[in-house]
This record gives sequence, C-alpha cells and structure tokens, in this order.
Amino acid sequence: FCTPCLQECLKPKKPVCGVCRSTLSPGSRALDLEKQIETTETTCNGCNKKMFLSKMRSHAASCSKYQSYIMEGVKAVTKEPLQSTRSFPNRFTFPCPYCSEKNFDQEGLVEHCKALHSMDAKQVVCPICASMPWGDPNYRSANFMEHLQRRHRFSYDTFVVGDYDADEDDMMAQVLMRSLRDK
Repeated sequence: FCTPCLQECLKPKKPVCGVCRSTLSPGSRALDLEKQIETTETTCNGCNKKMFLSKMRSHAASCSKYQSYIMEGVKAVTKEPLQSTRSFPNRFTFPCPYCSEKNFDQEGLVEHCKALHSMDAKQVVCPICASMPWGDPNYRSANFMEHLQRRHRFSYDTFVVGDYDADEDDMMAQVLMRSLRDK
C-alpha cells in the first residue's frame, strides 16, 4: 500500500485492513504472514530455480527467462499484433497542465506542480491519465494536486508489463490457464 491509502485505513477509531477490512492494531506486524513468506519455497517459472517467496520479486526483476515467460502471456492476450507502423501515445513525458512547460516525467511533473502550482485551484486535465487507453482527455480533476500525489507516485510501467492495449479479461483467463499448467 502507498502511505496515504494505509493512513486512510488507520484513521478510524478501530483501524481496518486495506484488503479484508478486519480490525488492525497499529504498529503490530503480521509476523505469521512474514514468516510464511520467508519460509515458503517456490520455483521461478522462467529458469526453474528454487527460492523463498521473499526473494522472488528481486529474482524476477533480473531473470531474463522469467521476463520471456511473462511476455509470452502478454502476447497471448494482446488485442492486435504489434506493428512497427503503429503510433504509440507518449507515456514518458508530460506537459504541465497549468503553465504548459513540457517534458516532465511523472515524478518531475509531481515535483514541478508541488513547487509552483500547489495553490492553483483551476480544474485541469491530468496529462498522465489522458495518455492512458482508459483516460478521458476531457476530464478535469476537481483537485489536481491531490490527484497527482495519490495517483501518480509511481509509474504505470512498473505494473503494466508489455502492451497497455492487452484485453484484461483475456489476460485473467490466460493467468488462470497458466496457473493450472504451471502447478
């Protein structure tokens, strides 16, 4: 969870879990879950190397065979074949919607707006959201600064592997099929 979302879960008099909404005790750690992650062994679907779940994320980031395995799944659910002539929207740099200064990455846009436009109440279109397939280029955020700080603290590329146009239902079906096949 990001800090603002976690803080929202801890605000009520009886704090709740962000996933299951069960009551939490602030400051107490899920030691049983932590222990389970540290002691459960798994196998990389790319290179078949055995490791504990706690090491899988860092391994997956550097395992080229795992990356290929993931890309196979992405290709299986892409709506249309990738073509070199296809035009892709720019999802790497964005203009400031207040002053039109250009070429900010997501973090740079957040920092620029915090530094120069934090008190500007004008409703503007989020250039990051507008560049996404699901984004509405006409939607004006009521509180753009809060939107930026809550929604764009990370890059979508961290979570979207491959093609933004992959069909979500097909992707879920592919994941289910692969999970059955992969044990």
